[in-house]
Amino acid sequence: MGSMDRSKKRIQLWKKALVHFALCFVMGFFTGFAPHSTATLFSHRRADRQPVTGISFHPAAPEEQVVEPDGEAVNRSLIEIPRSAAVAAVAPGDDSDDPPPSVEGSVEAQPPSRRLLIIVTTTRADDRFQGALLLRLAHTLRLVPPPLLWIVVQAYAEAPATAAMLRTTGVIYRHLTFKENFTDPAAEADHQRNVALSHVEYHRLTGIVHFAGASNAYDLRFFEEIREIEAFGTWPVAMVSTNRKRVVVDGPVCRASRVEGWILKDSSNDKRLLPTGTDMNPKPPKINISGFAFNSSILWDPERWGRPTSLPDTSQDSIKFVHEVILEDETKLKCLPADCSRIMVWHLYTPRAIPLPFHDQSQAKR
Repeated sequence: MGSMDRSKKRIQLWKKALVHFALCFVMGFFTGFAPHSTATLFSHRRADRQPVTGISFHPAAPEEQVVEPDGEAVNRSLIEIPRSAAVAAVAPGDDSDDPPPSVEGSVEAQPPSRRLLIIVTTTRADDRFQGALLLRLAHTLRLVPPPLLWIVVQAYAEAPATAAMLRTTGVIYRHLTFKENFTDPAAEADHQRNVALSHVEYHRLTGIVHFAGASNAYDLRFFEEIREIEAFGTWPVAMVSTNRKRVVVDGPVCRASRVEGWILKDSSNDKRLLPTGTDMNPKPPKINISGFAFNSSILWDPERWGRPTSLPDTSQDSIKFVHEVILEDETKLKCLPADCSRIMVWHLYTPRAIPLPFHDQSQAKR
């Protein structure tokens, strides 16, 4: 009897297991047909959330400038940074009678776009104050409203230290280098300007070009003035020599915005405010390099500006061409500010590096 009871119990356990398996299978089968959405469970939570009313697209931060071995710095950021444009979205169920603002209306409400300023600075290896002067100029350019591009040209051997400084300035820049050797400082400076202008021409950077010496000091209103230049602009420059206690004014004499003559005058001890007819020259032999700015399109628009196209761009002396175009027709020049009524640019002469005598060097080491 005991064996019969044990067999019956085993049969009952198997029956229970099969029934349990069948129930689980049936429940799983019908559960598969049920909807997966949980909207009814969490709809009260989503009702408390606020709808998205708008999004904004902001320009990416400029990338770091890299000095390449081929002598040209690479800047992968856009020079003309687009404005942020707000795109409005209407929430579902919005009963407002006013239509949503259009993208065009948002853009028109913004202030008019400014022209790009292309500031070119050349360097000299024998200038012991060059690092400090470049840093001072960088802090000036940081105060200028964008868009602004600073092009610094330098000998390849001197570039690493300057590149490290430029990365900390917060100014969008391009650091260009060259490997040629020069014994004439004037020829070296012109070569650097041609390097910068070739870069502007090759990339067709559209803006107003100005040559800013590292030792220049500026009235910040100057940069807003030159943004208004259509073709060429000019202004007087005060050249200050601290060790000689001299102030020389070099530049145009203007009536309204028209050039009437040119002066190069030592004003150190002259109390007169206005130049006389004897002070003026009908034409200058050469315009001060910091005393003019021009629209960069003259570098690649031969039909508009009459530039010869028979020579390759690499063989053209761009800075010489700019001087010739400016001097050939003074009616193209716009005086800044009107009547040249104030000085906005000062060129500060600094002494060059001079080797110390032997006994002075020994004292300096101590």
